[in-house]
Amino acid sequence: MKGLLVLENGARFKGELLGEAEGIGELVFNTGMTGYQECFTDPSYEGQILTLTYPLIGNYGANDDFMQNKKPVAAGYVVDQIAKHPSNWECKESISDFILRYQIPCLYHVDTRAVTRMVRSQGVMKAIIVKADTSDDDIKKALGQVLHKNHVERVTTNKPYVYGDGKYKVALLDCGLKRNILESLVKNDCTIHVFPAHTSAEEMLSCCPDGIFLSPGPGDPEDVPYVIETVKKLIGEKPIFGICLGIQMLALALGAHILKLPFGHRGANHPVKDLKTGRVYITSQNHGYAISDENLPECMEITHRSVNDGTIEGFRHKTLPIAAVQYHPEAAPGPKDNFYLFNEFIEAMEAGK
Repeated sequence: MKGLLVLENGARFKGELLGEAEGIGELVFNTGMTGYQECFTDPSYEGQILTLTYPLIGNYGANDDFMQNKKPVAAGYVVDQIAKHPSNWECKESISDFILRYQIPCLYHVDTRAVTRMVRSQGVMKAIIVKADTSDDDIKKALGQVLHKNHVERVTTNKPYVYGDGKYKVALLDCGLKRNILESLVKNDCTIHVFPAHTSAEEMLSCCPDGIFLSPGPGDPEDVPYVIETVKKLIGEKPIFGICLGIQMLALALGAHILKLPFGHRGANHPVKDLKTGRVYITSQNHGYAISDENLPECMEITHRSVNDGTIEGFRHKTLPIAAVQYHPEAAPGPKDNFYLFNEFIEAMEAGK
């Protein structure tokens, strides 16, 4: 079935609809060459239409073992070619069957290079995936809808649960948790007590944790002020480590400011410099917001910066055992280059015992 990707600036891109599902969301792009199923199931894409710049999607098929969330949450996918005959020993189904199973809007045979150039030049924007015969009036009406902002509420766990059985007890605030984070903590001898995003600081501390972990998640961090208030109360109680949305929550709780990037950082090949050692790491990233350099609190020491645009990619507290990074060490793009960050969190918890 013929379909269209229509942007709020009026631009239209033709393609083929996989199934009949239509959708609306913020249009973004990811430059990774692999990991399409991990992207499709990453909670941080909630409410977004994801364009994959790599032209061949589904080469190694799909497998539920690769899922980062119990189901996909993105508003839609835009891709070039979908592999009809995947080849991999771990393949359980084709990526087209996977997408159809969850009824996610997907437009393929799209000139994704042109879509990416549009977003890079004009910034992320609202977009819709619709059938090609949709009337102009219906397209205008669809684009007139207001995008929801309760992203975190849509992806957080419904109730607390425990994962793993290790030496170190970690209280994790789930704002859009990826499974690889749980696995990385378990490999570091942790028992993880996972709490919904609306959990109070008192409830998180009631399990007597050795450390606090702030998860990644979707959307603007300032749309969830209740999480920021919780983080404020956790500061100084236990060692804290945050990733992606977690670093933004920590920064806001400490008094820093957040800015929205023109088109974000999304991909598995973003270079980040460790300012202490001078080493550059290849990182996996997925975020549209970053910490502003303006009026940084005195207590924050910047530890990492993006080589591409100089934005803040990590910081630590000068006096408290608090550290966070904007990128995803658990995604293993190095593949193990960034695992030291989990080791440092373990060391902080050990020191606090």
